[in-house]
Amino acid sequence: MDIEIGIGKNGRRAYGLDDIAIVPSRRTRDPEDIDLSWEIDAFRFELPLLGAAMDGAMSPDMATAIGRLGGGGVLNLEGLWTRYEDPGKVYAEIGELTAEKATRRMQELYEAPLREDLIVRRIEEVKEADVVAIASLTPQRVERYARTVLDAGLDLLVIQGTVVSAEHVSSKAEPLNLKKFIRTFDLPVIVGGCASYSTALHLMRTGAVGVLVGVGPGQACTTRGVLGIGVPQATAIADAAGARMRHLDETGRYVHVIADGGMRTGGDIAKAIACGADAVMLGSPLASAFEAPGHGYHWGMATFHPDLPRGTRVEVGRIGTLAELLVGPAHENDGRLNLFGALRTSMATCGYENVKEFQKAEVMVAPSLRTEGKTLQRAQGVGMG
Repeated sequence: MDIEIGIGKNGRRAYGLDDIAIVPSRRTRDPEDIDLSWEIDAFRFELPLLGAAMDGAMSPDMATAIGRLGGGGVLNLEGLWTRYEDPGKVYAEIGELTAEKATRRMQELYEAPLREDLIVRRIEEVKEADVVAIASLTPQRVERYARTVLDAGLDLLVIQGTVVSAEHVSSKAEPLNLKKFIRTFDLPVIVGGCASYSTALHLMRTGAVGVLVGVGPGQACTTRGVLGIGVPQATAIADAAGARMRHLDETGRYVHVIADGGMRTGGDIAKAIACGADAVMLGSPLASAFEAPGHGYHWGMATFHPDLPRGTRVEVGRIGTLAELLVGPAHENDGRLNLFGALRTSMATCGYENVKEFQKAEVMVAPSLRTEGKTLQRAQGVGMG
């Protein structure tokens, strides 16, 4: 139902993941009987997880480790690993920058040119580990490096920007024809981000195998403040899931909805899937792994934009190994460890056997979910406080 913003302007009420709760059903299951796997194109993953193509969270070694744990790590082919032979010193410097100097210095560090030989090498490093090689390019550079990633043996390409549309209009240059590119490219393509029913539907009609849903919800993203755009994540995911069903009815093709950003705990991941996501893309939670390259810091792909940065470097700390973060065991009670063990338990508690069934779970608007009865936790700064 539309709400009147003012005379002549109405708007929908939208909800974030913090605004909703999953309702338990009449059935429960054993967690050991829950199937978390998902398949996209020819690839099967034991965890419904893609690691975000963000330099604080992702490196060839991290992508390999995520792959071995059952997910897929997405390399940023326009990041530090394709600009520097050994970016270790750059990471160390970024971790030592003061907040006042971080953005400007990162702009300078990212002025180093992209190297085609390093694009090939990073993809090959992941391929050599015998895991699915996934990497991202922005729409502005995808045609330039399309042949390079094919020759390097990439398995899945992600075309990713703050907002990606199926119809970009430009009076200055010939824009990427997304539909033509995907239909003629020899690899399956995931595209995003988007945050509305209509944009998701149009992206699905390009032939993409998956769409990334999320504009501005990430810990390191400032798009919502800088540009004033975005949709709270629960509503964005549900709208994209609605577009998926319409596209399936029209074409018989199932396009995967991947929730991108705004998830910190296992409960957040569970709610994203209950809203309709097939999988999630995580950035800041992975950046807090001991193995992450960012030294406990995390930043987005637009943080270093030369003209209009739309991200910031945030400190996430280091809270556990990658395995502890994803599959446990957890040694803290704040929900940031054993993320997919939490998803498994949530699904079992609600009685759903697999991800597609869990998408049908009942949800309700519940603004008091995190505060009801938690006075002592908030006062003491423990648990959900």
